[in-house]
Amino acid sequence: MKAKGKIILITGSTRGIGRAISVRFAEAGANVIVNSSKSRSQGDAALTKLPRIFGQKHSFIQADITEPLHISRMMKEIGKKYGRLDILVNNAGITKFIKHSELNGLTPDLFDAIYKTHLRGSFLCVKEALPLLKRSKAAQVINIASIAAITAVGSNIAYCAMKAALVNMTMSTARALAPRIRVNAVSPGLTETDLIKGWGSYKAEQIKKTPLRRLGTPEDIAEAVFVLATSLNYMTGQNIVVDGGRSLE
Repeated sequence: MKAKGKIILITGSTRGIGRAISVRFAEAGANVIVNSSKSRSQGDAALTKLPRIFGQKHSFIQADITEPLHISRMMKEIGKKYGRLDILVNNAGITKFIKHSELNGLTPDLFDAIYKTHLRGSFLCVKEALPLLKRSKAAQVINIASIAAITAVGSNIAYCAMKAALVNMTMSTARALAPRIRVNAVSPGLTETDLIKGWGSYKAEQIKKTPLRRLGTPEDIAEAVFVLATSLNYMTGQNIVVDGGRSLE
């Protein structure tokens, strides 16, 4: 029961990988803070899926991590309600499938949105959460990156670049915040979520190139995050790849 009583914030956690992480930690006794920029009704619906086996206090906070003021407000709300933060999972993300050869398809607005969500948003969440993390006896940050960071194979060029930058930032912040706060990354391969609906031929191609011959599930990734957070205590600044062997190709 290493997660029992822990306070964990997962950004972008009303669906997909973030939702699976939320459920996994709730099952283990953690107090889960669900986040999304979407409607409160969507957040409340996500909360109903979280078990309260040990009488935990789960919460939903609506905040857009591309907006610095939203991040600051979210951390203040967590401080008032919980007093500290033990685990921050930077999971929120956006993308759009654009072939790498189609440079004109990657507009400045989309490039900026991917940057603000995946890289700047993650950095600002760490910065604003720092006072709360310092109140924890064993604080850590886990960034959800991607094998696109190491393979340059992904939904578009900007996505690959920002995930690579996120892995690099993981190492930098791990060094900067040690020994008090551990910082690691988890890099999934293509995962079965709503995000990839409509990616038929690309999805089939990735399965064919994956040695385990399937895509990951949100639960696969959630389990990797859980083990990293609760058992691998002598790790910081590392990037754990969870991709069924796809990056071996």
